[in-house]
Amino acid sequence: MHFHMIIVAVFWFGFVDSRKIRGISSSYKRFFRERKSFLCIDGSKIIPFEQVNDDYCDCEDGSDEPGTSACPQGRFYCTNLGFRPHYIPSSRVNDGICDCCDASDEYNSHAHCQNACWNLGQRERAYVEGQMRTLDEGLQLKQQLIEEGVLLWREKQAQLRELQQVAEDLQTKLEERRSRKQEADRLKEQTPRPPEAGDGRLFRGQNSTVTGTFKLLDSNKDGSITVDEVQAKVALVHDEERVLSEDEAVIKDTHGAPGVGEDPPLKVADREWEATNLKKVEEAYDTVNMEISDLREKLAIDYGPDWEFLFLNSQCYKLKVYEYTYTLCPFNQVTQQSTAGTEVSLGRWGMWEGPPKNQYGRMVYENGEPCWQGGSRSTTVTLTCGTETALRSVKEPSKCQYIMDFQTPVACQPVLKQRGIHSEL
Repeated sequence: MHFHMIIVAVFWFGFVDSRKIRGISSSYKRFFRERKSFLCIDGSKIIPFEQVNDDYCDCEDGSDEPGTSACPQGRFYCTNLGFRPHYIPSSRVNDGICDCCDASDEYNSHAHCQNACWNLGQRERAYVEGQMRTLDEGLQLKQQLIEEGVLLWREKQAQLRELQQVAEDLQTKLEERRSRKQEADRLKEQTPRPPEAGDGRLFRGQNSTVTGTFKLLDSNKDGSITVDEVQAKVALVHDEERVLSEDEAVIKDTHGAPGVGEDPPLKVADREWEATNLKKVEEAYDTVNMEISDLREKLAIDYGPDWEFLFLNSQCYKLKVYEYTYTLCPFNQVTQQSTAGTEVSLGRWGMWEGPPKNQYGRMVYENGEPCWQGGSRSTTVTLTCGTETALRSVKEPSKCQYIMDFQTPVACQPVLKQRGIHSEL
């Protein structure tokens, strides 16, 4: 009889001991060391230790029943050796469904659970190792893009300085051209008006009739006028007397002498040439100033502390989702195009809006085309680490509000410890 009592006592203490440590993490085991009494973890009550895990909830926080489903607010700790430990609601304990991969939550049920923690852990470790390799490669690519960004930034600055110098030179030339044009216009206004009809004076001191003019030019009286005769006799009205060139003489022999008050053909051509050149210089000056304004606007954008995002400027990335093609042009705009060809703006570049620890982790594009429900379309772009730069996904969680996943090496961040790997693995 005494022997049987000893066996029962050993069995009871073994049962109580195993019962007390179920559903408890290593960090909470210190609360269950006392064998005489138990203080609820929230400090609200002290109960006899025999009431711990007795399938009756005594503590308001449920801390006295970590291994049973008695407390509505209770939690059961899955140790899951070989995988990630985690808590489940105590209501799932012994409910016939294996929630812990080590099957520890179904210790007193008819469920036949196998320990799957090792296989799950192996798969997760392979995934994490792949992520770490991606991170390492992404960080290497990011460093290259940082170096390229610095060089590109310097090139843009040098380009801006060159454009500014060109603008200064064009401004000087423009002022000269305008001054010359004003002087030409002033001289033209001062030119005497041509004589009234009937006056007919073509040459200084000579009869204005056609016959008189012909006789004046026909020096040898042979009935014809040669180039030499024109050169010898004709001087341009309003010019000092001089000998004409052969080309000028041919012009006058062919078309007749200009009337009083008319500009010589060469002067008219010069004035037209000046006007044309002035227009060209004005157009060039306006074009250069537009380029300067555009370049300054681009350089004013925040491309990251090391200009690592600068390479994204002037680039566009597309992704087809069902009947729509989405296009993301970083630091510019986001668009959506249907199969019918209709394009809709989903927002223009607004700002960086990442969390404090990762300021450059999220882009916001605002003021897209109006939505039929009111307001304008907008897009939030989340940047994720990857070995290539590409638009990965597009979602519309609410009407006219879009979310994009954009992968790029410059989004990779060095970490001290990969999250999700527990020391118990």
